Amino acid sequence: MRKIKLTCAHALVKHLIAQKVYIDGQVKPLFPGVFGIFGHGNVACLGQALEENKDQLPTYRGHHEQNMALTGVAYARAKRRKQIFIATSSVGPGSTNLVTASAVAMSNRLPILFLPGDTYANRMPDPVLQQVEHFSNPGMTANDSFKPVTKYFDRITRPEQILQSLPQAIQTMLDPAECGPACLSLCQDVQGETFDYPEEFFKERIHNIRRPRPDDFQIKQAVEKIKNSKKPIIISGGGVFYSDAMDELGNFAIKHNIPVTQTVMGYSTMKKDHSHFVGPIGGLGGKAANNLAKETDLAICIGTKLADFTTGSWANFENPEFKLVSINIARHDANKHLAEAVIGDAKVTLTELSNAIGDWKSSESWHKKSQDELKSWNEYVDKESGPTNQELPSYAHAVGAIYRNSDPTDIAVTAAGGLVGEVVQVWRPKELNTHETEWGFSCMSYEISGALGIKMANPDKDVIAFVGDGSYLLNNSDIYSSVITNNKLIIIVCDNGGHAVINRLQLFKGGKEFNCLFNSSNIQNSKEVNFAQHAASMGAKSEHVSSISELEEAFKRAKQSDVTYVISIKTHSYEWLEGSAYWESPTLEIPTSKENEEALKLHKEGTVSYTHLTLPTKA
Repeated sequence: MRKIKLTCAHALVKHLIAQKVYIDGQVKPLFPGVFGIFGHGNVACLGQALEENKDQLPTYRGHHEQNMALTGVAYARAKRRKQIFIATSSVGPGSTNLVTASAVAMSNRLPILFLPGDTYANRMPDPVLQQVEHFSNPGMTANDSFKPVTKYFDRITRPEQILQSLPQAIQTMLDPAECGPACLSLCQDVQGETFDYPEEFFKERIHNIRRPRPDDFQIKQAVEKIKNSKKPIIISGGGVFYSDAMDELGNFAIKHNIPVTQTVMGYSTMKKDHSHFVGPIGGLGGKAANNLAKETDLAICIGTKLADFTTGSWANFENPEFKLVSINIARHDANKHLAEAVIGDAKVTLTELSNAIGDWKSSESWHKKSQDELKSWNEYVDKESGPTNQELPSYAHAVGAIYRNSDPTDIAVTAAGGLVGEVVQVWRPKELNTHETEWGFSCMSYEISGALGIKMANPDKDVIAFVGDGSYLLNNSDIYSSVITNNKLIIIVCDNGGHAVINRLQLFKGGKEFNCLFNSSNIQNSKEVNFAQHAASMGAKSEHVSSISELEEAFKRAKQSDVTYVISIKTHSYEWLEGSAYWESPTLEIPTSKENEEALKLHKEGTVSYTHLTLPTKA
């Protein structure tokens, strides 16, 4: 076998460049780029290898390790896990800053390859700069913090180890069932050490995402449950995206006359004008879907991990005859909650399941009920998000203003906080793949960084990030990143005076307003942030508006802009769309106030969401 002597860093980069993937019949790089912030732990060896190969594997400069990795995670989501970004950092705080982004990727089942620097494998200069010393376990470093939040982790202590470890990491990230982040922790000294690598290691390899078909017995069992149901619903999750099963979902719903609800992560797997669309379900869902959920005797779940906000903490399904059929590529997800598991790719499984069901369909009266419920809910949402002269508009008013003036292909992005629920209700998908909210980990500060990744994956579409003042203040440097890379974003900053959605929960649980809104925090010198001026300092065009009509006009200017455009608006701290599902959150078992007693009573009943709370009318 022919061999070539290379440093570990050069061999690693050379192997990554050789990896390709089939996308829509075309061969493309599996790794389209690297986000990096260099320090002493990765600059001298890996950094030089990346510089020497920058034409084949572009490196993009980051401004915060967490942010750049979140951008990579969002890119992978937008590319439906078919292309994977790399994120590299120095040892110490650089690497630990990546850990939150790794948790986001882990929770959302998304691939990203982390290449953080690590301490010296030979330990001769220990303790090195930024080394965390663990005296009882000298082999442990700060990078061990990646282990709980990665699907694959290895510490590279010899240059030849990448021959086994790097292909395993790649296969893990490409596995539709095990997909998630991988981390190769690169000891600083090893990056520069040499080995005689086989030339075969660097030959082009073309990957294709496999589509496992379901077991015939599992199909048979699922068919029996479906045919015995009277009021079935479908719950469409993010797995429908990753399988590219949107057409199969729509055809299945029509053929068998089953209403389709969607999770937050599965939103826009079906367009709003589809005959069987019912909208989002669960804690952030609308009454249409949740009212059906209360009656349904069978939920056919497709590509969802069935988190608490989807199920209403399992209080949403009131029919005593309720059963689950769960279609999922991952057996752990498919077998949750005593479901009838069908383990397989969503696209393949929906086709085989439909063929096995044959001509059976649910009743027309059930379908009519779903559409009547949807019509009623849409009327409510349109009213609550429509034009207004209200002095302080709600989140829904702000989202509605943008939605009315958006193009069908515009993509909405948000993440943590109160905006998620308002966006998923108001931003009813005009086209598929137009809603890219991160809700698996609900990570504040994802909004702008994630929007950048979505834009990089969809350069011909407008990407609109909805961000609250809390998330903006947490991390905003990717406004600058978007400007200097010519990736135009439209960013809507809704300033409601702090962490208002948590203030809402605090009140519902019987607490006093405390440390969420600025006006209830220990602040000696309250100052308002001029978000527009701040964004302008990073090169964005920006403006502050004072009304919904001004917001609509500003958005039209943003659409015409050739650079990132930031619009800020003050919004109401206490006004929200109506909730329609329970969500389990902790309650004091020993009440210390009258309000606590009421909260405990509602908690035990398990029949009301905190979004039903009658809130103060003050702004």
